[in-house]
Amino acid sequence: MSNEFDRKIWLNGNIISVCDAKINVLSPTCQFGANVFEGIRCYWNDNHKQLYAFKLKEHYKRLRNSIKMMRFEEKYTVNQMEEGLIEIVKANDYKEDIAVRQTVYLDGFGSWNSFGPIGMCINPIPKKRSYDEGKKGIHCCISSWERINDASLSPRIKVGANYINSRLAQLEAMRNGYDSSILLNNYGKVSEAPGSCIFIVRDRQLITPPITASILESITRATIIEIAEKEFNLKVSEREVERTELYIADEIFLCGTAMEIVSVLSVDKLEINQGNPGITTTKLRNKYFEIVRGTNRRYINWLTPIY
Repeated sequence: MSNEFDRKIWLNGNIISVCDAKINVLSPTCQFGANVFEGIRCYWNDNHKQLYAFKLKEHYKRLRNSIKMMRFEEKYTVNQMEEGLIEIVKANDYKEDIAVRQTVYLDGFGSWNSFGPIGMCINPIPKKRSYDEGKKGIHCCISSWERINDASLSPRIKVGANYINSRLAQLEAMRNGYDSSILLNNYGKVSEAPGSCIFIVRDRQLITPPITASILESITRATIIEIAEKEFNLKVSEREVERTELYIADEIFLCGTAMEIVSVLSVDKLEINQGNPGITTTKLRNKYFEIVRGTNRRYINWLTPIY
């Protein structure tokens, strides 16, 4: 593709040019952010001449859970979603790393309390690393914004409107000269970063806030826990994390489908590991990319070949 405007997308069962994709501006998805979505990464393996989609089953399960909790009409089956993704990626003939946004949205002329009609868009686009390969890591601050919680706007639902919370935190961080931020929950404990979960390393132990800390039930987070235990025999503790623990951590990294695995080099201008990526982070990151690219056959069942 010559540029991002030449590509095709899948909209309600039809493959069309991205420039021809139209959604009603008065629909609840436009007016209220009434949509649920999944970001799915696909990785190109040049030796295999194959593009692998990572953990489709887990992503579709989470998408179905979001649809259920938003009480949307269930219009599309998991098979239809998977077929649509494969169809549109092939239509674009991508032979490189891509990201695929799969969105189920509330269309029509209803309001924020409507149940339908439901539409779906599958939008693939070439996607490299979130941060340049030459960048060692990122610098974060503790956000003044509180993370949304299950009693108000559940982070368990991957709904578009939830990401305004992340937007506010991210823009605040960038405005103040940081790359990103870390949000605390309503109990003052570490929650997550905008669009990504957090791990710290202390005394050779991998620590991450629990699901109940107002975090998304992250597929990448669960993957890293499994890799850490199986591949490196690391003890992983899912527990509450205090803000000040970040300042004295041996290592910190963020993770997510878009973020993948990125080292945090400082928090509130306090350096972590002398401002360098840590050994544990680097090992996990290298192993993660082996797995998602299909070079580690032990985890090949986590991948869906596109071609």
